[in-house]
Amino acid sequence: MPLSFPLIDPIAFSIGPLAIRWYALAYVAGLLGGWFYAKRLAARADLWGNLRQPKPIDVDDLIVWVALGVVLGGRVGYVLFYNLGSYLSQPLEIFAVWRGGMSFHGGFLGAVLAIVLFARSRGLNPLAILDMAAVVTPIGLFFGRIANFINGELWGRPAPDFPYAVVFPHAGPVPRHPSQLYEAFGEGLILFIVMAFAARRFGFRRPGLLGGIFVLGYALARIAAEFFREPDAQLGFLFGSSVEALGGGITMGMLLSIPMALVGVGAIVMAARGLTQPRRAVEAA
Repeated sequence: MPLSFPLIDPIAFSIGPLAIRWYALAYVAGLLGGWFYAKRLAARADLWGNLRQPKPIDVDDLIVWVALGVVLGGRVGYVLFYNLGSYLSQPLEIFAVWRGGMSFHGGFLGAVLAIVLFARSRGLNPLAILDMAAVVTPIGLFFGRIANFINGELWGRPAPDFPYAVVFPHAGPVPRHPSQLYEAFGEGLILFIVMAFAARRFGFRRPGLLGGIFVLGYALARIAAEFFREPDAQLGFLFGSSVEALGGGITMGMLLSIPMALVGVGAIVMAARGLTQPRRAVEAA
């Protein structure tokens, strides 16, 4: 028997005419959790080796840059990757962010660009700062996917025989995989544990290594989740009509994750071979 969808109001609370949604709180929780964890990582000299450590004020300012990069990149990515035709016909809708529509891959690229520009402006190693951001990012992914579930959006494929399937209020009467929770577990909790272990084991002494592990780990987790997640209605399957027995049905989420996986592998190999080490650090060694 399928599970009933928990009736959780998408609006967490209201202050007069201002409505605070769980999705907005998820962003806040992700940023605050990442900020707190990043400050602890930045303060540990043993993780940085010969690289310059960021100061506490650097981490404070970085969070603002990353927040802007995520929001702007996520919106632009959604417009370009998922619904370009609709927005070209109604360009003013691009700015209606309160109606939803964010792309992780776009937000990821926006955050990367913001971090690189910030690191260069402060004289920090861009790859090492990206590594630090990679360690804390799963916190935001976890809360974001939980918020997706609360909103009853981005639901999973039909699964009438799955005992833990959920009937979502806006997805018809068919029980579906709670794929948002799968993603919270894989992209959030599991990836957080992997990155925390990798940070303790390797630190930031090989710039790009932790970032590569994160990018590869996210790509694999996202591709796995796409087998249970319903494709975006405006796109459907890009090739084929299903993904049963790997017979076709590639989704946009899978397609965008493939180059991420390749970049992650490349970053890991280059960092492991010492090719990303700053010249001064190599000479000192």
